[in-house]
Amino acid sequence: MLALAAVLVLVDQLTKWWAESKLTGRAPIQVVGELIQLRLTYNPGAAFSIGTEYTWVLTLFAAATVAVITFVARRVRSRAWAVGLGLVLGGATTHLLDRLLREPGFARGHVVDFIDYGPFVGNVADIALVLGVALTMVLSLRDIPMSGPAAEPATAPEQPAATP
Repeated sequence: MLALAAVLVLVDQLTKWWAESKLTGRAPIQVVGELIQLRLTYNPGAAFSIGTEYTWVLTLFAAATVAVITFVARRVRSRAWAVGLGLVLGGATTHLLDRLLREPGFARGHVVDFIDYGPFVGNVADIALVLGVALTMVLSLRDIPMSGPAAEPATAPEQPAATP
């Protein structure tokens, strides 16, 4: 789970670096007509630019998400849960980094978005978050446990009682 999250943070930050270096001051680049374009934007809010005046609250929410998933990580034994939570952890971590380290300042930074798909503009972390949340919802609805049964100490097989 932690390895997946780390790779996701790296890929997301590298793609944002690429977007800023190649898309700044450019018209959108059409990838699939007007359906999918590459267009650089900076989002101070949440999805759909909701809550743009509450960037610091989003920073706290991202920090809490990272802390909770990191705490829960040691109990996860299910590969499916590890993937789902790894996607959410990676996406939340990279958004937290944007909020903490990008302009206009600490805990108020704007998230770099550049993948324009119709009414939405997002980034790699957004895709990971949506997939991770969807997967964890399916796992929850199907009652798939995060961890297997607690490991029990190995015991010697029971011997039949000796007859006198």
